[in-house]
Amino acid sequence: MQKIIKEIISSSLSKLNFEVPTEINIEIPKQKENGDYSSNICLKIAAKNNKTPMELAELLKENIKNERIKNIEIKNPGFINFFVDKKYLLDNINHVIELSDRYGSNNIGKGKKVNYEYVSANPTGILHTGNARGGAYGDNMARILKFSGFDVTREYYINDAGNQIINLGLSIKSRYLTLCGIESQMPEDGYYGKEIEELAKKLYEKNSTKLIDQEINYFSSYGVKELINRIIEDLKLYGVEYDVLTSEKDIYDKYSLDNLMNELTKKGYTYEKEGALWFKSSELLDDKDHVLVKNDGNYTYLVPDIAYHQDKINRGFEKLVDILGTDHHGYVNRIKSGIMALGYDPNILDIKLLQLVRLVQNGEEVKMSKRTGKGIALRELIEEIGVNAARYFFASRSLDTQMEIDLDLAVKKSNDNPVYYVSYAYARICSIIGDTKLTKMSDYSKIDLAKTTDILEKIYYFPKIVEDAATKEIPHLITNYVYDLATSFHYLYNEYRFIDEDENLTMLNLNLLQAIKITMYNALNLIGVTPPEKM
Repeated sequence: MQKIIKEIISSSLSKLNFEVPTEINIEIPKQKENGDYSSNICLKIAAKNNKTPMELAELLKENIKNERIKNIEIKNPGFINFFVDKKYLLDNINHVIELSDRYGSNNIGKGKKVNYEYVSANPTGILHTGNARGGAYGDNMARILKFSGFDVTREYYINDAGNQIINLGLSIKSRYLTLCGIESQMPEDGYYGKEIEELAKKLYEKNSTKLIDQEINYFSSYGVKELINRIIEDLKLYGVEYDVLTSEKDIYDKYSLDNLMNELTKKGYTYEKEGALWFKSSELLDDKDHVLVKNDGNYTYLVPDIAYHQDKINRGFEKLVDILGTDHHGYVNRIKSGIMALGYDPNILDIKLLQLVRLVQNGEEVKMSKRTGKGIALRELIEEIGVNAARYFFASRSLDTQMEIDLDLAVKKSNDNPVYYVSYAYARICSIIGDTKLTKMSDYSKIDLAKTTDILEKIYYFPKIVEDAATKEIPHLITNYVYDLATSFHYLYNEYRFIDEDENLTMLNLNLLQAIKITMYNALNLIGVTPPEKM
């Protein structure tokens, strides 16, 4: 309807021989007395056309004749308020049912290639709540963007090179040697997680003492493979999947990092100091310079990271999005400087930093797992509150704000729990429709618009909500929307009779319910929540 009103205003301006602006804003007023839709177009272009806003608004009103518009009111200082015929809301019911799982989709992306990289936790342990938040956001945005016509690739970067992987191998071997009865010291920067002990035990049970003389690389490779498999398995349980897994080792094999250094040197962005090769990132976007090659000849992590982002660009992506923890704040301009130094637009990369998650139970913050004595693992969180609750709560706040999840609330079977509240609405709809075979209807005029307008409008607005979530890259717009949709349904359930003696009216109502059900399911699917059909 907003698009239709824009066209009506454009047509009226043309008839009056006024220049039609490229942008015409149509808003939904907060107060119903200000109409169904409102535009400030006259405030923007009146002076340019030698009119006052009120004069131009009156001219437009006189020239607008459209059966969809019931009434137009002009309000100071020049707003045009439109009151529309609600029949379009009823006509939308069949549209929703016909589109089914595509209802709400759009094509604003026009096939633009976007790479979303998220979680990418080092394969030196298991996933925790910070990973859960980043994973939820990345997966939600991938779903929303795909639904909006973008060509999205979901990517996980495996940091399987460098000192941390050596320390992983040393840690596993130390635990393994202990099981073999050989005294062994853990490395200074070793990994002490329970999963490391489990990996060592698995090796011992299978091989006994046969691996005592194996090189550290054997234990490192084994650990990376096992932990990555576990990470990907946990994420899949969480509803997060990937199109591409890229290995840091593969980047080393695919690109000559020496050539990358030579290219940066040739462009004048390096210098030597104290036996190390430095990056002149302070001449670009960073506030200081950084070491690229240490004085022992080894690369810092920045070098393969620059090569990795260059690889993404070489693969044809038009936009790159990395989702990282808030502790990576200093990394943002560092890697953007690397991209810029190679001759690319640094704005191709958008790095989003997620804020901390606070878990609360019995009114107190939960910092440690009762099972392991360490941070709460993703799998433990899922076992505690379920996938739907975890995904819903993580999708309910902006990524850049700190958040708190009340574990008691998340499992509470009452309307205080938003996940229960929304799920119950969906289950109620499924219960009413049951196994009834729906018949396509052509005339919905029997439906009581006085009682159903609110929820019909919410259904109608869903495509715009999706478009806004995609454009602004904020999935919580969907979460807020689906809660409001559930609220409208619960209210309607108490005020409206869906099953009537009139079989024709009953079928009309069931089709309305089907439209609500489809919209609610599609919205929840975009944030990784699968609603139950029974509760």
